Amino acid sequence: MQIAQVCGTVVSTAKEPSLTGMKFLLLQMVNLQGELLPEYEVAVDAVGAGFAEWVLVSRGSAARQPAAAREDRPIDATVVAIIDTVSVENRFLYSKRLAG
Repeated sequence: MQIAQVCGTVVSTAKEPSLTGMKFLLLQMVNLQGELLPEYEVAVDAVGAGFAEWVLVSRGSAARQPAAAREDRPIDATVVAIIDTVSVENRFLYSKRLAG
């Protein structure tokens, strides 16, 4: 899993039929210093994440494990958790309660 920040949504009316009803989020990856990286990914939202929230994203076969992501769906990444806090070396890197 990797930490990312939700920076937008992706809407597609024409898509693989098994993806109908799925919400897609545009994510920007976060490093261990809490800085946004120039790396982006589109992921299925399994938890109802919102703009600017920090999330955990799962990739590959693990991304298809949640109930919302059946094995037959072409999914490479899924948001599996909304992060409340992240601490590194006894310091808070992120707190949802204190975020913008």
